[in-house]
Amino acid sequence: MSDDRGRSGDTALDGDDREPHWLARLIRLLDLGRPDAEDDPSDTRVEELILGGPRRYTRAELLEQTGMDPDLATRLWRSMGFAEVNDHDVVFTDGDRDALRQLETLRAVGMVPTEIQEVVTRTVGQAMASLADWQVEMLYHLLDAGPDAVGESDVLDVGARVLPMLQKMQNYVWRRHLAATAGRLLTALPEEPDTRTLVVGFADLVGFTRTTRRLTPAELTDLIDQFQAVATEVVAGQHGRVVKTVGDEVLFVTEEAVHGAEIALGLVDRLAAVDTLPELRIGLALGPVVTRFGDVYGEVVNIAARLTTHARPGRILVDRNLAAALQPHPGYLTRPRRALSVRGYRHLQPWGLTRAT
Repeated sequence: MSDDRGRSGDTALDGDDREPHWLARLIRLLDLGRPDAEDDPSDTRVEELILGGPRRYTRAELLEQTGMDPDLATRLWRSMGFAEVNDHDVVFTDGDRDALRQLETLRAVGMVPTEIQEVVTRTVGQAMASLADWQVEMLYHLLDAGPDAVGESDVLDVGARVLPMLQKMQNYVWRRHLAATAGRLLTALPEEPDTRTLVVGFADLVGFTRTTRRLTPAELTDLIDQFQAVATEVVAGQHGRVVKTVGDEVLFVTEEAVHGAEIALGLVDRLAAVDTLPELRIGLALGPVVTRFGDVYGEVVNIAARLTTHARPGRILVDRNLAAALQPHPGYLTRPRRALSVRGYRHLQPWGLTRAT
């Protein structure tokens, strides 16, 4: 079975009774626009397990039951990352109907203002798509235990046991993050909506592209997993938050200057102690940041990125604001470096950050 992982479509299994690989079948049935999805009874049973019920409604019937504007419904469906469906295909379930009704309720009470509803659905859709990719991969490895074909009963049995647990775990983690974020915001509400004063940091693996050329796919996966695990642990340990990871780079934020310094110094120290990981270079900046749907924007973010690009391997560069904020703390040493001439900043003054001995 492992020989067929990299192929697309209905991958054949070993043996005379050739069946579609269960993962290819699962991915195919999740295409809600496919009109022949109900042709295979086994596909239908797996799909109903995942979606929580059978297909019942066409697009027109769904809109009639929910009262949602057709153009708005189409835009929101696309924003969530789903493909177009024909008006007369029976595609939607009771869960889709209930979700639209709940969205209408949230809009009615003002929780999802009209001007940002597409942004909200797009953000949720992107986050859930990444989560779904990971979970399907996890189920794949759980079931792909040998050369024998994985039957429908295996998929149904594992799905029936695992999906409810995943749902509960997602709800638990979401509530924990919601409580932590609410606690931070309610202690110091910003003067302007979506604007906060934060330390923004980029941590970049040095020579990542060159390193990947020497690694097998399995070794590359291990390297990325190690890096992201260390980054998440160090950032969370200092009351920070990983905004996103893009291959060899992590973007993080925190509210206190000291926490930002500890994250940067901790990341450099931790990666230096792991022989299999390249060195880091880090750039930090402090100032007002626009926070929108989990991401961060503004000049402070740009400055942190520029400083990261010009930091030497194993070194940390900070901007003038963060250097000044760390001045009263005797545990840190900041020294001015040569001014940088970079795009958008003719005289960007970096400061080197180390621990005071």
